[in-house]
Amino acid sequence: MVGDVVGKPGLKAVREFVPKLRTELKLDLVIANGENTANGIGMTPDTVQDLYGSGVDVITSGNHAWSKREIIPYPESELPLIRPMNYPPGVPGHGYTFCKGALVVNIMGRVFMPSVDDPFRALDGLLEEVGHRTKVVIVDAHTEATSEIGALGWYFDGRVSAVLGTHTHIGTTDGRVLPKGTAFISDIGMAGPRDSVIGNVPEDVLKRFMTQLYSPLGVADGPVIFSSVLLDIDANTGKAKSIQRIDREAP
Repeated sequence: MVGDVVGKPGLKAVREFVPKLRTELKLDLVIANGENTANGIGMTPDTVQDLYGSGVDVITSGNHAWSKREIIPYPESELPLIRPMNYPPGVPGHGYTFCKGALVVNIMGRVFMPSVDDPFRALDGLLEEVGHRTKVVIVDAHTEATSEIGALGWYFDGRVSAVLGTHTHIGTTDGRVLPKGTAFISDIGMAGPRDSVIGNVPEDVLKRFMTQLYSPLGVADGPVIFSSVLLDIDANTGKAKSIQRIDREAP
């Protein structure tokens, strides 16, 4: 799974590395969080198709799922493009999809995030409803607080194959397989510009922090980083055997 893909630099990194890694690592399934592909915030049909064309099988999202209006019809289609399942009822789209024998789920945290339904109870309900259809369940947990993602990991340990953090764009080093067989990491990181503040032009971000005035944030340029994790999951049991960081960099 690839972390948050940020703007054109992130799409460039995906085009550069995903096809190579699919061959090199003999990957069965590739997931990417695409909610920042459209100039750093939101998604468009073009950026979604760019990810699919680069070898991504499933696209997840988060709090910026609807930041570009033109994407709203897409999650209602049969494309494997999902949004957090714990958005309130009536929101367009779907919170999970089945792909290549795996159930891929998107949930969003509530700590320092927009108001959504309880991710613990929402995922509990989904597992009760459709969890019998496959042993392999991979969860993109879009969270701000490491305490909340950690709690989600331990709560679902042994009941899902992986709980993988996205949203902060900062890759963590706490990847491990929890005692009952769930692969966990607080945040995968991002595919995007290296010399940036979570993908944005540093000067733009500094202006906001130092003046408290709204100003647009541009996506930085320069060398790109590609942050992802590689999971080895036993398809018969749904238990994770290993999780490891796969990080790359390109000019």
